Amino acid sequence: MERANNTMFSGFILLGFSDRPHLETALFVVILTVYFLSFLGNATIIFLSIMDPHLHTPMYFFLSNLSFMDLCLNTCTIPQTLVNFKGKDKIITYGGCVTQLFIASGLGGVECVLLSVMAYDRYVAVCRPLHYMVIMYPQLCLQLVVTAWLTSFGISVVQTALTMTLPLCGKHRVDHFFCEVPVILKLACTNTSINEAELFVVGALFLVVPLSFILLSYGHITHAVLKIKSAQGRWKAFGTCGSHLLVVIIFFGTLISMYLQPPSSYSQDMNKSIALFYTFVTPLLNPLIYTLRNKEVKGALRRLVGRTIDSRKS
Repeated sequence: MERANNTMFSGFILLGFSDRPHLETALFVVILTVYFLSFLGNATIIFLSIMDPHLHTPMYFFLSNLSFMDLCLNTCTIPQTLVNFKGKDKIITYGGCVTQLFIASGLGGVECVLLSVMAYDRYVAVCRPLHYMVIMYPQLCLQLVVTAWLTSFGISVVQTALTMTLPLCGKHRVDHFFCEVPVILKLACTNTSINEAELFVVGALFLVVPLSFILLSYGHITHAVLKIKSAQGRWKAFGTCGSHLLVVIIFFGTLISMYLQPPSSYSQDMNKSIALFYTFVTPLLNPLIYTLRNKEVKGALRRLVGRTIDSRKS
């Protein structure tokens, strides 16, 4: 009978925040607003990076890829979450869950690698400024980005297959607002030690290794900046890298607390709070941090607005 039930099963129930129905309306409004602002901010960065010749540099090439990745992550998770907030059934199809898990896992890996690549870009810009365009030539930048996407999604294929082939024994109520590896592992009715070990290895590969590389890069940057005699020059150099470092701290801090712990070590309330932050909040903060603290992006935006006004006048 159990086998027959599993065969007939066609989806999962995403419980989300159904245990706190009084919060669902407020969360719906907040998340919808965050989605709109995040979409607008990231789309603006991509558009400016393409349209403004002043931003045709390696830094903004990587930044536009980061913004595109954030747009994809938001679109992968937020629409289903909003539908479930207002729907009675709160169901996601099996195929939808597999797709969501695959895309979310892959995009998380892409962001980790991209942030480490951006740290290397800042290291070259600060420590090897005269050789910057020689070292960070266009073909290398493209190869780094393609490698980040292919590697992350290649590993995501394996991770998704290992997770979704686990026997669930009729358990299809997911105490989360989207399909994610740790929460699916909790549904399994078999020993998941191999899956947990694989999750830890992947977490170390995409979290610890890139973070170590980032910290090493910023160690060299700090050493180089402290050698600058001019206080104004030191602040300018630190300002160039401050935005990126802030994004790194926010993103890696939340993911490490989620993926480098056994799935059973946190309560589901804690899991959902952490997941809300790195799936909804971080993609919104990225464009805000990079635009509000970046004179070049603000200058590109002013030039775009100026050209638009001039074209309307003529």
